[in-house]
Amino acid sequence: MRGQAGFFDLDERLKALSAKGDALERLGTVVDFELFRRDLARAVLCSDGAKGGRPAFDVVFMFKVILPPPGGSSPSLVGRMT
Repeated sequence: MRGQAGFFDLDERLKALSAKGDALERLGTVVDFELFRRDLARAVLCSDGAKGGRPAFDVVFMFKVILPPPGGSSPSLVGRMT
């Protein structure tokens, strides 16, 4: 089917980004984002889960999302942050 992503398309796209020198991969080798986890967890309000619903996003992931990527913004980089 044309226009529909195949089973391995995401893996191939991520490999292509890595081969081009993904800026977020380089940033991840320089910055230990786990150092921010405790402060971020205190700063972000999350439900205790008593009412059910979708689990909250990881606080470190949310922090990475707001970082501007080096060299400008690119929607394809957002998926690389997890």
